[in-house]
Amino acid sequence: MLKLNKKTGYALIALQHMHGKSHNDITSAKEIAEEFDLPASLLAKVLQQLAKHDIIEPIQGPSGGYRLNKPLEKIKLNDFIEIIEGPVGLVDCLHDPDCSHIGTCNIRVPIERVNNTIKDIFSKMTLADITK
Repeated sequence: MLKLNKKTGYALIALQHMHGKSHNDITSAKEIAEEFDLPASLLAKVLQQLAKHDIIEPIQGPSGGYRLNKPLEKIKLNDFIEIIEGPVGLVDCLHDPDCSHIGTCNIRVPIERVNNTIKDIFSKMTLADITK
């Protein structure tokens, strides 16, 4: 089953929350964690990861926090998932050149087709499409 991990869910919750504010409003990890009952330490790591990739902007200082750095319409779903989770793949062997079954696998090609279709769909969607 293809499913997104908790970190991706927390990132989406945080981005949707920030999206609902004006551009000048700063949101702290603590505020988001408390409002949505999320683990603060994991959320803080997710927000740092988003800041590292310029999706959100970290604001330093005693009343610091984060704000959106890019409109959600400009962030492709596939790129976002790969930032948080790594390469999109139904099976690990699509990204593992050291797979011991690569020479004899009889499902690699059809699975790769399905995987590429999913990636194509995700590449055509933005975060704005899924946070409406």
